[in-house]
Order: sequence, then structure tokens, then C-alpha cells
Amino acid sequence: MNQRDTHLPIPDVQATPDTRRLAIDRVGIKSIRHPVRIRERAGGVQHTIAHFNMYVGLPHHFKGTHMSRFVEILNAHEREISPDTFRLMLREMVKKLEAASGHIEMAFPYFVAKKAPVSGVQSLMDYEVTFIGEIRDGKEVFTLKVLVPVTSLCPCSKEISERGAHNQRSHVTVAARINTFVWIEDLIDRVESQASSELWGLLKRPDEKYVTESAYDNPKFVEDMVRDIAADLNADPRIAGYVVESENFESIHNHSAYAMIAKGMAPER
Repeated sequence: MNQRDTHLPIPDVQATPDTRRLAIDRVGIKSIRHPVRIRERAGGVQHTIAHFNMYVGLPHHFKGTHMSRFVEILNAHEREISPDTFRLMLREMVKKLEAASGHIEMAFPYFVAKKAPVSGVQSLMDYEVTFIGEIRDGKEVFTLKVLVPVTSLCPCSKEISERGAHNQRSHVTVAARINTFVWIEDLIDRVESQASSELWGLLKRPDEKYVTESAYDNPKFVEDMVRDIAADLNADPRIAGYVVESENFESIHNHSAYAMIAKGMAPER
């Protein structure tokens, strides 16, 4: 290549027309990791690593989108991502990529310090949290999703057995479409308060006795779990819609028990 060739314009292939007349619902980047800082309800700031999925809708007349711009948008923002800055990033992505719709997911582990119920010994519990922001048809929505592990004890097993009852660990997932700010801990508390028992990272023997007996006194079917959580969410004006799911990893069956309630939102397929 001679010296004059270095000044030739570089073609933008993505911006060329496409004649197939097929719009693409989502195109972008998936599973890019980025450090973030999340504000805690107690007043602190938690440092963690998030996986981002960033998509826009592509009109039928464009051949492709500019993938590098997604990374530029992510790196242009400060590391402390909150629902407010998350929304700003979503709007910027749609504008910069000249798209009518956009979708960002930010999934990260979140840790809460918990004291055991009797001994008071402190340990960390981890939860899977996802921020989901979307712009479609000019409307912007934000969803806070949390997976909370809990204990459930079977009411039927308790009723028919002379001794004991079988219990299992359950994964309860709440995806809440929120109108205003909601702390991550608020959703976690909602779920744990409706379980047969919440979980802790560290328990001493007096704590184990307390947890075992508390779960026995508070049996819950998987159906009870989702109904009780949904009823609690219905009373919160900050929440416009939700999907509540519970999967019980059965201890006496080779399958899980599952239930789901959705209001104002379509469950994920």
C-alpha cells in the first residue's frame, strides 16, 4: 500500500442498505463483563462484576449495527451503576445507534450480611440480581429481578406423617416492573418473609434448631409461596407488574415442583 492509500475512506459496510426487508428484533453484544458499584440499603456501596447484554432493534433497511458502539457506551459511564444511570445508558444506546427500540440486561451477584437468628453470628448470603431496561414504541420500562434461595416444608408431608416432614431448598425468582426506586434488599425481604424459612451462610447448633422448628411451624406448598409473595407485591404501589416463580428441588422425588404467577408482565420463555 502506498502513502496515498492510507488517506482513502474506510467503507462502513454495516450502514449499507439491505434488500431482504426483514427487520431484526434484537442485535447487539452478549455476556460482556464490566465492574460496577451498587448502592446498598444500609448506606454502603458494593463492588461486583456484572454481565451485560445490550441489544437494539435493527430496521429492515440496515444491513447491520455498529457493535463497537455498545462497548463505547458501557465504558463511557462511571462504574457505579444505579437504576437511574442504567436508564441513562439505555437512552444513550438507542440514540447513538439510531434505533427505535433497545434492551439492556445487567446481571450480577449481590451479597447481604445476615446475622444468624439465635447466636447472632454474621455471614454473607449471595443472591442473583438482574437489572433489565427496555425502550419500545417510545415507552421506557425498568425491571428488577432477584433470585432468592429459601427453605420450604411440605404441608402434606407434615399432616400425614407421625414424625417429621420433608423439606427442600427452593429458588424463588421475582421480576418486578417498578415505577420508582426499590432497594434490592426490599425484594429479598419480601421473599424470605413468605418462605417456610430463610437461609443463612453460617449457623451454629442453636440456630439449626431454631431454623428446623420454624420451618416445621410454617409449612408451604410451592403454590402457597407464589401466592403469598404475589399478594404482598400487589399491595406495593411502586410495583406495576411482576412475575413470581418458585422451584422446589424436591428431597423425596426425582423432579422439582414449580409454580408461577404473572401480573402486568409476560413471563420469559
